[in-house]
Amino acid sequence: MGAMIDNFRIIPAGHCGSGSMRNLIYHYCDVDLPEAVVFGLGAGIDSIFFTRPDNTGFTLFGRGVTMEADLARTLGIDYREQIQPDDDLAWEEVRAEVDAGRPTMLSGDILYLDYREYKVHFPAHRFVLLGYDDSRQEVYIADRINPTPETCSMGALRRSRNPKDAISTFNLWGKFHSGRIAHSLPSACERALRITVDRMLGRDQSQSELMQGNLAEGAELATGLAGLVLLSRHMRHWPQQSRPDHCARDLDNAIEKFGTGGACFRQHFADFLGWAALQRPDLISASSAVSAANAAGHWRNLSGLLQPLKLEGAGRASWHAVFDQMEQIVDTEQTLFKALDQCLATKAA
Repeated sequence: MGAMIDNFRIIPAGHCGSGSMRNLIYHYCDVDLPEAVVFGLGAGIDSIFFTRPDNTGFTLFGRGVTMEADLARTLGIDYREQIQPDDDLAWEEVRAEVDAGRPTMLSGDILYLDYREYKVHFPAHRFVLLGYDDSRQEVYIADRINPTPETCSMGALRRSRNPKDAISTFNLWGKFHSGRIAHSLPSACERALRITVDRMLGRDQSQSELMQGNLAEGAELATGLAGLVLLSRHMRHWPQQSRPDHCARDLDNAIEKFGTGGACFRQHFADFLGWAALQRPDLISASSAVSAANAAGHWRNLSGLLQPLKLEGAGRASWHAVFDQMEQIVDTEQTLFKALDQCLATKAA
């Protein structure tokens, strides 16, 4: 037995979650939004930084944990996500969606997806299930790289969705129960900005609370602007570690190669603010849009400064420029989100 959804448009994207939601909203809601707008309306921007308790490494995420569900919340779409710890039942649930002709959001670890060359653990990757073939033991997936479906073995998909030896999202999947969008785009902009600002300024700790359960005892964790400050503080100690080049490499990978840290998501947010300023000029000033674009540029500059430090035996003195650039990032983003907060407060008054 098998099934295949042939009428699903796949537009490649810079980020898996916003790219998948863009394509799903187009399919279910008949609304075509730019990827950056999808990201921004999902209150996607964040700075989640946490360490390993043995002080051997760190992780940096530049987006929030709940972007996809938050996008549905700001737009007023009946889209719901659920986990299913039972692997067999998890497959039957999403298989039934495909049988009914409904493209289905999935989450998994990239490491196990056999069509991806990205061979490190990367949990919570987002992609869309479009079909399956029992005789070939294959599934067909819309991912962010190519405009045509990917072919993956059923076994690899099963391991990806609920790995036993890594962080798992426990067969998380999402379903559109309706294609109706209840909120106007101007209203969705304000809702998204309020969520974003509350998280970046630390008033909303929901992302930190969700992450806590996946971290080992003794790990340090901070989100929003506090996450940037914690990263900046830890960076000061990297030159004294036995392999500071590894720290430089890992941060650069997060900023550019993996896209989880700074430049990719910051550019999405800057582009979103440029679009949103047309929808809500009462909430977004020209200076805020410029600050967001500057933040993305500062992250790219930081990546450039890290390049020579990724070499073993690099001079410790070169780290001072990295520290200065990181401080500029912190200052720019503090200015940006405080300005957005002031505009939102004025509107509320």
